[in-house]
Amino acid sequence: MKIIVFGLGNFGMSLALSLTETGNEVIGVDKQMDKVNLVKDKISHAICMDSTNELAYTALPLKDADKVVVAIGENEGAAIITTAIIKKLSDVKIISRALSPIHDTVLEAMGIYSIVHPEQESADRLTKQINFKTTLENYQLDNNYTISEVKSKPEFHGKTLSELNTIDKYHLNLITIIRKREKTNLMGKKSIVKETIGLPKPDTVLLEDDILVVYGENKNISFYCDCIK
Repeated sequence: MKIIVFGLGNFGMSLALSLTETGNEVIGVDKQMDKVNLVKDKISHAICMDSTNELAYTALPLKDADKVVVAIGENEGAAIITTAIIKKLSDVKIISRALSPIHDTVLEAMGIYSIVHPEQESADRLTKQINFKTTLENYQLDNNYTISEVKSKPEFHGKTLSELNTIDKYHLNLITIIRKREKTNLMGKKSIVKETIGLPKPDTVLLEDDILVVYGENKNISFYCDCIK
């Protein structure tokens, strides 16, 4: 996809680099030249411009973009004006960062419903990792249900899923399994990567370093984690 990221602070820059690494064409925009210089050789294009100046948008391929991310984090007014200009000039899908509850309200009034709160979401994710002592990553669906990455229990190792009737007592649904694999790049350098095995089958054997991706109630995930020694 072609994605334009406005605001190359910590969040915007990390997002632009991550989107580039996953195969997207990314155009980064910031009014500070030093931030543009930091990423100009790492993403498709980096442009220094004031996104609150509507006339400056002639330099951007807004109509060709698949998505636009307004990641401006240091100036709420600039973020709102930027979003308004993009909304006026194009029908592109906008994902906007909100800096306050009022910012949320303004964005919703503008018809922007893809709203992100990086700091809050990061804090919530870390809180859940701390509370669920042995979970690795979590995706909270609502206040009661979560998708979590958990370590496979020692008594599971070497057994097939059909043999593991004990997993039923935790009332969790197994979505997939993440496994480590050694990978060699074109230069011959070896590294360890994580890959999912797809949908687990009854004859799938659980290994020692397996990470289970499970779905269930928070209380059941906590119970499972408390049982891991």
